Amino acid sequence: MKRHKRDKADRAFNKGYQIGLSGRSRDICPHQEPELRQSWLTGWREGRVDNWDGKTGISSLERMYNFTPASSANL
Repeated sequence: MKRHKRDKADRAFNKGYQIGLSGRSRDICPHQEPELRQSWLTGWREGRVDNWDGKTGISSLERMYNFTPASSANL
């Protein structure tokens, strides 16, 4: 649990994913730091795609908790 609280990029991704999955706007991104904002927006985009694909509830949890900032930096 402590690691989850310390990793700000992972936490930003998860929060963005939740917002995107719920269908809310990306304009409500709370981050100004470029790295955290990028993580949040990446999560938001993936959440929106899953929302459009109908992945809600339990099926959305796998993506949210498998995100690692190091793996997304290589894309």
